[in-house]
This record gives sequence, C-alpha cells and structure tokens, in this order.
Amino acid sequence: QGDAVHKIVFVAFFQGEQLKSRVKKVCAGYHASLYPCPNEYSEREEMLRGVRTRIEDLKMVLGQTQDQRQRVLLNVAKEVPNWEIIVKKVKAIYHTLNMFNVDVSKKCLFGEAWVPTTGLQDVKTALVNGSAAVGSAVPSFLNIIATDEDPPTYNRTNKFTRGFQNLIESYGIATYREANPALYTIITFPFLFAIMFGDLGHGMILFLLGMWMVLWEKTLDKNKEEIWQLFFGGRYIILLMGIFSMYTGFVYNDLFSKGMNIFGSAWSINYNASTVMTNKELQLNPGSIDYKTDIYPVGLDPVWMLATNKIIFLNSFKMKLSIIFGVVHMIFGVCMSVVNHNFFRKRI
Repeated sequence: QGDAVHKIVFVAFFQGEQLKSRVKKVCAGYHASLYPCPNEYSEREEMLRGVRTRIEDLKMVLGQTQDQRQRVLLNVAKEVPNWEIIVKKVKAIYHTLNMFNVDVSKKCLFGEAWVPTTGLQDVKTALVNGSAAVGSAVPSFLNIIATDEDPPTYNRTNKFTRGFQNLIESYGIATYREANPALYTIITFPFLFAIMFGDLGHGMILFLLGMWMVLWEKTLDKNKEEIWQLFFGGRYIILLMGIFSMYTGFVYNDLFSKGMNIFGSAWSINYNASTVMTNKELQLNPGSIDYKTDIYPVGLDPVWMLATNKIIFLNSFKMKLSIIFGVVHMIFGVCMSVVNHNFFRKRI
C-alpha cells in the first residue's frame, strides 16, 4: 500500500562548509525550503521577534478585513429584498415588451391582445396614465381590430366563484359565448357530494374546516406552497360541501353513524310482553295500528336504527336517492347542451 508520508520541519546547525554544502544539496534534491538562521542566540531572538511582529500585523489585517466584509455583507443583506423586487419588475417589463412587435422606423411598439368589452375603458385609462407617468410627448392609443378569429373564453370570477370555475375548467374550457356551467355547479356539485357523504357529524367537521379557511383567508393566503394553494383555492367549495352534508346528514338521521331521536318515532309497538320477549325479531306493519297516523316531520324515522336490516335499507335508500339526483343532473346538462346548440344554430 506504500509508506506513510509526513511533512516535517527540522532545524540543522552546520559546522564546516563542506557538510553545509552537502546538506543543501540533499534539501535541494527533495525540494525543501531553506531559511537562514543566525548563529548567535541574540540574533535568533531578534529574528523571532520580527517574525512574531509580522504575524501579529497579518492577524490584525485579516481581522479588520473580516470585520469590513461583515459590515458590507450586512448592509447588502438589507437591500437584497428590494433588489429582488427590482429584478422581478425588470424581468416582468422585459417579458411584457417581448410580446410587442417593434417598428424601428417609427420608434414604436405594437401590441395585440384580447380584451373583454367591459375592460376596454380600463385599458385606455392605463395607457393614458402610463404615458403621463413617463412624460411621453406622443400618447399611446388603442384601436379595435376586426378579426375572424374565435375569441378566447373569458369568465369573470371573484374569490367565491373562482374555485368552482377552476373545477369546471379542469374538465374542459367552454367555447366562446357558450353557457358557463360553473354557476350551476355552485349548487349541484356540493349537493351531489352531500347526498353520498350525508353525515351530520362529518359534515360539521368539513364545515368548520371550510369556515376556518374563509375567515382567516388573508393570513392563510400567504403560504404559496403549491399543494396548499390548490387546497385553499377550494375553500368555498369545502364550506358548501360541509353545509349540504350537514343538511343531508340530518335528513338521513345520521350523526357519526349514530341515529338521533329528535321528534320521536311515528311507530308504536302494540305487541304484548310475552310476544316481545319470546321473539327475536318482530315486523312493524305500516298498514296496522303499529304505525301512527301523523307523518314524521323531517328525515328518517329513528326506529330504523333498531332494525336488523338497517344497513341494507339505508344503503339502498341512499343509492337510489343518489341515482335519482344524478339522472336529474345529467338531464339538466343535456338541456344546457340544447340551449348551446340552439344558440350556435346547430339544431340537428
């Protein structure tokens, strides 16, 4: 593996020029550095003091250099956020300017863009303000261009409707002048979710989560992490899903999978004690006196929580209800398609 190699320093005192010459040759052969050393002790002490003085001077220079560097870096660190903003603004300006066409002869820029009709005045005002801000002698102007191109779809949204619009556009963007289904989705999507998720307790948890994000939206919006922004963007969807789930959970008489006896039961057991004690299961016949004449006010009768076929009945009930509303939802979608085709004169 080879011998270990060490770097060494040694001090040699020579007696005789011949030995001194030989040692110098050996050191030169090994590329060693030679330093003169006086013979007298006093001279060596003087040289040592001089070396120590130079070392102290170098340490002082290095210390001052480090302090100066630290002060400069601290001053620079205070300006870094401002510089980042300036750099981002400059990059944004150049990115925008790259979208323009340049006319070198007239020394002007031409930009083409789609603008909503309701936003034309805002664009004109922005051009006037921009020209006034830079002190331009030639004002900027706006012309409307006649074109046969199909305009892009623009749906004006606010913080409440933006989440539903993003939900619709994740499946596809409506063509220009087509009916926007996002407005109907504000009701249909949370309600269809609630029909399948109907539980008053779980719906309340979902409602509280959505309400927390809505009430603290200014603080929570500062977190720019991608997954959180995706979740935070649907805060109003979550809020409505919680509200509708609480409603359907109340109708299903379901609170964390437990029944509630709020209005009492519309059933009465008219069997005698011996019949009840000797039979494991008894059937309540709605055509007999077991069923009271008054109608149960809201939702599911709590007596179903005691039935042995509770799960079969409830699952069937919820599934049929989901299918009925789902079919109604699809029929409504077909009706919207009819309106769209009729508007675009594609009646066939």
